[in-house]
Amino acid sequence: MKIYTRTGDKGESSLFGGKRVPKDSARVEAYGSVDELNSHIGLVRSLNPPEEIDQILAQIQDDLFVLGGDLATPREQADAGVPRIRDEDTTKLESQIDRIDAQLPPLHVFILPGGTVVAAHLHVARTICRRAERRVVTLAREQNIGTTPLTYLNRLADFLYVLARYANHLQGGTETIWHRLERQGKTQSPP
Repeated sequence: MKIYTRTGDKGESSLFGGKRVPKDSARVEAYGSVDELNSHIGLVRSLNPPEEIDQILAQIQDDLFVLGGDLATPREQADAGVPRIRDEDTTKLESQIDRIDAQLPPLHVFILPGGTVVAAHLHVARTICRRAERRVVTLAREQNIGTTPLTYLNRLADFLYVLARYANHLQGGTETIWHRLERQGKTQSPP
């Protein structure tokens, strides 16, 4: 199979089922942003994170591949045999958030993105996830995509935040507290 097909040279792409749409359509923007997120998570995995985090990220990459296919396949193609992201996938994320957050020191202030290289990249992945979520919101306004893609991305962004904190915790990184009031010449009371 050739890598290039020349079918997109005029700014269009094919959805599953063959329908042609502009490459800047809401649908292509949505699944393209999910693909970007998946690629960045692949970058995080290339940084040799702790094994537990790597295994979690491998599952998330699999889920994101499913989500990308889901978003690339209009609902009217229900018989296409394309797997769809499920409510259970979101429930798994919630369980992971609860399990990992219980191992972290409580946080009563805002923190700045950063810490270890792995944690910093997980924060970048979180922001890419939020952008993908915004693109999916736009698509959902135009077309029926169900509610699960949005719920999954919303929960995933929360999870990536907790996972960044966990990476810092496991790898001895520090979290930088945001000191807005100190910048304004005021003191900040402890939480």
